[in-house]
Amino acid sequence: MMKAIDYDGNGTVSLEEWIRGGMANVPMLVLLGLEATIKDDGQHLWQLKHFKRPVYCNVCHSLLVGLRKQGLCCTCCKYTVHERCTTRSLLPCISTFAKSKKDAGVQPHVWVEGNCEASKCDRCQKKIKSYQGLTGMRCVWCHMKIHNDCVSQVPSECDCGALKDHILPPCAIYPVILERQNCPKNGSPSPTLSEETEQSFTTPDGQILRITPVPETHPLLVFVNLKSGGKQGKRVLRKFRYLLNPRQVYDLSNGGPAPGLNFFRDLLDYRILVCGGDGTVGWILDAIDKANLLVRPPVAVLPLGTGNDLARCLRWGGGYDGEDLQRILRDIELSSQVLMDRWSVQVIPDNPQEKGDPVPNDIINNYFSIGVDASIAHRFHQMREKHPQKFNSRVKNKLWYFEFATSETISASCKKLNECLTLQCCGLPIDLSSLSLEGIAVLNIPSMHGGSNLWGETKKLDPGSSTNQQPEVITDPEVLKGSVQDSSDKRLEVVGLEGAIEMGQIYTGLKSAGRRLAKCSQITIKTKKPLPMQIDGEPWMQPPCTIHITHKNQAHMLLAPPTRTSSSSSFFNLKKNIQET
Repeated sequence: MMKAIDYDGNGTVSLEEWIRGGMANVPMLVLLGLEATIKDDGQHLWQLKHFKRPVYCNVCHSLLVGLRKQGLCCTCCKYTVHERCTTRSLLPCISTFAKSKKDAGVQPHVWVEGNCEASKCDRCQKKIKSYQGLTGMRCVWCHMKIHNDCVSQVPSECDCGALKDHILPPCAIYPVILERQNCPKNGSPSPTLSEETEQSFTTPDGQILRITPVPETHPLLVFVNLKSGGKQGKRVLRKFRYLLNPRQVYDLSNGGPAPGLNFFRDLLDYRILVCGGDGTVGWILDAIDKANLLVRPPVAVLPLGTGNDLARCLRWGGGYDGEDLQRILRDIELSSQVLMDRWSVQVIPDNPQEKGDPVPNDIINNYFSIGVDASIAHRFHQMREKHPQKFNSRVKNKLWYFEFATSETISASCKKLNECLTLQCCGLPIDLSSLSLEGIAVLNIPSMHGGSNLWGETKKLDPGSSTNQQPEVITDPEVLKGSVQDSSDKRLEVVGLEGAIEMGQIYTGLKSAGRRLAKCSQITIKTKKPLPMQIDGEPWMQPPCTIHITHKNQAHMLLAPPTRTSSSSSFFNLKKNIQET
């Protein structure tokens, strides 16, 4: 049968070939891993699921049985069915936008029956008991759970519950034609279709949608990178599609960040959540720069990568461990905005004809380095490119990194680095001749290599002092001892590293910091031989060149509330304390 529908004869059956062969039933598509994407309202987004407690089918009302993957569950509305019941008449999935003029402005409850047992009724506060069948009612938007008999006692209007600050309810999204119907006939010309298309989001069926958010809310735009180090992206994507409006959640492997930014581009007050590693955050910040938005929205981070240095500094943690996403959404609501410097990097090769690896990025968000740490990262990157199956978890990635660090300690491939390069800070040469260094790191944030603070801790500044009053370049060792890192002071910190052993000592706390060399607003580095380099964890091998680092702009980031971590020594927190005093 499979050979009969393999029309191109390549040995595999694509989604198009499967549907062309007349085998478009939902269970088989899901079994083949062909989970549908959100195309139109009313279409369920099925997932084969293993249930840890008794669950009943929303169609035939009988128990789902089996050892594993007992049935199908819709990602967006949690409508649950047997595989065999998908051929029967199903209730449609949720509407994600208003369909008519009367629907725009007021959001009603959207109830899904069943599977609420062992919960407490949000109306009468009594336990919802199971009677071996569909029990209770759930609202898809506010997630209220109540008895069937209590539905009539609940107001029809839904306020979207505890997450209302983040949610774009369907009543806030509507086709442009509805906006024309609601506009008073005052003779003012309507915008042309082409102008609306540029500032609107177009669904696959051709409808142009506009957003009018609920007053005093801050809709959340979520980007998820399924390929980030922890490989938790699929679960996070499904969870957010249920907690929020599915039109707020975007898979970056399907079109990148442009569709989401274009959909939200007319909003003046919204937030962005990036679910991924530091590289994903840099990708989104770069996309915001290029999108020419009316406002630059603040960005929060759900750390799914391996190092997650930026997430650590913003107090979002060193890695997502499966905690409740509703708690993370509440933390975003309580977060505060901070500024973060971003830096331009220009790499000019001495010989343009000499081949080297492509420079991965031209912007620094976290750090830039040359030498020992970049060599370790480059070996790690090459191995991951050859054998991606060996790097499918955060723990495995760290073990591989430790192995490459050990081999670098033995080989010392970057010793006598001072003979291979020159360093200038704001035009002032830095003397490296008396130092035995194997690496140089240029820092924008106080975290590197998954939590190492190479600059080290600094005593709290006097209330009268200000980082903005510092000169453009500082090289005096005594002054550098009292210099505090600040992500928004338009300054970079330059640190020397003696080798991989010293990096391990700093990471484990056996040594407080590397060698502080300078703090400045502009850096020029000239190399004399091929050296490993990295920008924000992305390594490459660079032939002799000249590197210029200058300030680009500042990004708006979200700093998590201090209750997420016991540490209060970050430069964001320190700066706020100084300002308060």
